[in-house]
Amino acid sequence: MTRTVGLARFNMLLMARNRTTMIYGFLIPLTPLALLFAAPDTTPSAGVAAIGITLVMAVLFPGYYNLLSMFVTRRDEMVLKRLRTGEMRDGELVTSMALPGVALVLAVTLLCVPVAAAAGFDLPSNPLLLLVGVLLACGTFAALALWTASWTKTAESAQLTSGPVMLIAFAGMMAPAVPESVGRWLEYLPGSAINDLVRVAWFGMEAGGGEETVTFMQSWVETLPALGLLLLWAAAALLLARRSMHWEPRT
Repeated sequence: MTRTVGLARFNMLLMARNRTTMIYGFLIPLTPLALLFAAPDTTPSAGVAAIGITLVMAVLFPGYYNLLSMFVTRRDEMVLKRLRTGEMRDGELVTSMALPGVALVLAVTLLCVPVAAAAGFDLPSNPLLLLVGVLLACGTFAALALWTASWTKTAESAQLTSGPVMLIAFAGMMAPAVPESVGRWLEYLPGSAINDLVRVAWFGMEAGGGEETVTFMQSWVETLPALGLLLLWAAAALLLARRSMHWEPRT
């Protein structure tokens, strides 16, 4: 734990010194919150759309893309190989690189609360469930970053190889707005799970577009499919990454 936290603090310091990383990792995910003030009314549907997009962008940019580019860059510079020759274990090494992105995602999530309140929307009905869902989403997209890194040759090519994951993340958000024949397939994407988590944990509504309200205890049961879906994506990505992981520059 000491090694992991110490290296994570170093990684966070490097990230904070990079203005470009902080802009796309922290400021850009907050821009969809402007939709809260542009909404004609403070209905849950309007809130889910703005806050859901914000959280998806947060787990994508600081949570996913930052880890992907960091892993590939340090792999090509032989930093990962040198670190693995010491006491640092693989799990500690990867976790320390993922934690700065998780911290930014949590910061974005926290800022969503006062912004939504200022726009006239309700506060989260189940903050603990929202926190669990956000942390699980961070783990899922960190696993996807490791998988993407396994077939990304250079840091420059990460801009292209990250495209499929970004596509499936945003496509899942479109499930409620497309015909049912298409939407039922999009519901299996991680973006759809995040959308359901916001709907249930923040606004206390049924998952999947239902209009019925749920109690605090019912919200945990209501989000089980979304949480399970994120777990499945994370497990699949970790399995694929473990089989094809490269710790040295790819030839």
